[in-house]
Amino acid sequence: MTTAPVRVLLADDHPVYRLGLSALLSSLDGFEVAGQASNGAEAVAEAAALRPDVVVMDLQMPEMNGIEATRRIVKAQPDVAVLVLTYSDEDRSVLDAVLAGARGYVLKDAGIDAIVRAIADVAAGEMILGPSVARTLRERLAAGPPEPVRLFPELTDRELEVFELMAQGLNNAAIALRLHVGDKRVRNVITEIYSKLGVAGRPQAIIVAREAGLGRTSTANA
Repeated sequence: MTTAPVRVLLADDHPVYRLGLSALLSSLDGFEVAGQASNGAEAVAEAAALRPDVVVMDLQMPEMNGIEATRRIVKAQPDVAVLVLTYSDEDRSVLDAVLAGARGYVLKDAGIDAIVRAIADVAAGEMILGPSVARTLRERLAAGPPEPVRLFPELTDRELEVFELMAQGLNNAAIALRLHVGDKRVRNVITEIYSKLGVAGRPQAIIVAREAGLGRTSTANA
């Protein structure tokens, strides 16, 4: 039984490197160059159109970097293996690419045999991680999920609570009733919100709030 070749999409903005790697893989049994991309946006589009087994992804590319391209490809096609190309495994972006879904990385100046072997390994479902990246990744996982980012950190808890209710469409009286405080207290809090966020009034404040994701739980008004 003949084994199907590993279909590879090459994404690199350096044409000499990309074309050289393409010529190499095309000369080897077991590999097929399905396509090429010169930037991250092209890589995402070509991956969707060609559905390769492996995307060999340069990290530093125009229009969209390799990390974001990796994230989008893996989200849309979890079965596609992304192998990152990098000049240094000490680069923080390598870890970010792995966290975005890449199955590993290979140094650009590694020998031909090492690059070909890495492509074959990720196609077979293996992870390719150097000691430093693997150690940092283990530490990240052991530490648990990161703390959620607080929206509008300049606002106090009460101000953020009022801001959320404003975004839901509640007027001052309804907010006061919901929070069991007086109308004057609500007006004072809203004045502080306007000042801290640099907005001119309620309509602009609500736009800012909703663009940040507030106000999605309810649209009730009183």
